[in-house]
Amino acid sequence: MTDPDLDDVLARELLLMDPAVRADPGRAAALLDPAFREFGSSGRVWDAASILAALAADAGTTPEVRDAAATRLAPDVVLLTYRTVRPGRSTLRSSVWRRTDAWRLLFHQGTPENVGPPS
Repeated sequence: MTDPDLDDVLARELLLMDPAVRADPGRAAALLDPAFREFGSSGRVWDAASILAALAADAGTTPEVRDAAATRLAPDVVLLTYRTVRPGRSTLRSSVWRRTDAWRLLFHQGTPENVGPPS
């Protein structure tokens, strides 16, 4: 049995990786919660305004998404975890989505995956 809310959250997350959505601040903003925060892999903390500007400036290409899993934390809160793969790098990602009038991304974190030998 599938949960349509979990499917909706995953579809919305994937939209945020679409270069056409990333390049359109209005479309991307509609997917973000007003209280959005991101802890970037660089250590930078992003808010909605700063991430929208960065997305529009560099829409990038769509990465390969692997191992996506969605877990309902509360009736209107979903945790999404997955891995993105681009040439030469893999990143572990987690997102928290909150539903108010619609599902919106509240928090995101990306952590580069150590794919080399242990240091």
